[in-house]
Amino acid sequence: MIALHLQTPPEVLNAGAGIHGVRKLRDVFRLPDLWQLHLYNYSAELTLLGTTYSVAPGYVSLTPAGTQVQFDYRGRSEHLYAHFRPVELGEPSYLPVVQDAGDAAPLLSRLLRSAIESSPSGSARTTAEVWTALWRIAELTPAAQEAGHPAVATAIAHIEANLAQPLAVPELARLAGVSHNHLTRLFQAETGQTVIAYVRTRRMARARHLLVSSTLSIPAIAASVGVPDLQAFNKTCRRELGASPRSVRHAMTVTGVQG
Repeated sequence: MIALHLQTPPEVLNAGAGIHGVRKLRDVFRLPDLWQLHLYNYSAELTLLGTTYSVAPGYVSLTPAGTQVQFDYRGRSEHLYAHFRPVELGEPSYLPVVQDAGDAAPLLSRLLRSAIESSPSGSARTTAEVWTALWRIAELTPAAQEAGHPAVATAIAHIEANLAQPLAVPELARLAGVSHNHLTRLFQAETGQTVIAYVRTRRMARARHLLVSSTLSIPAIAASVGVPDLQAFNKTCRRELGASPRSVRHAMTVTGVQG
């Protein structure tokens, strides 16, 4: 796991699409003071921090500044990338170096392609797209890696990939291959929360991120986290985030201006 500060937008220096493995099947390089984000559209081996990882289409990697990386390709290989410098404020998020983005891969691809199309590279839009992509990566099945029981890991993975959809405990239990009551007991034991409480917490974490880092309308944000009823969304925000959606957005905007 690596520590990455995400509370403040990073300084994005470059974003693009890289094509490798045409003239040679191995690249070794290091960026002294920039982090690297890669979204892969090929299978290869990536070696960094003393470990070799197998990457495949839809995988993402994060390389800390100053880290030497080695890519061993199997032929022509294309990936999307961003080079950035985090702002080290607030508590860091802890992320795997390499992980499968799963259902989030198309969204990450759209965000990075939008960042690439933005001009110039240091524009506010480029920064916003890369920052959103980083937050989405940080939100990839955060508790599934810690879950000891496969039923809990399965349920969490489904929740994380479907926050915008209705999520009912009986359906999650069916997908996980256990009974409603058994999933409830397992979930409480491993996460300290009920299934419903976990879903609510994850939805509000996503809502907070979108309120702070995007220009999406509040109704659009509510729908994207599975709470399309605005009255219910406002009530849940006040209970979980301590303020109305508009107040959360305004408070963070003011904080960003002052910082």
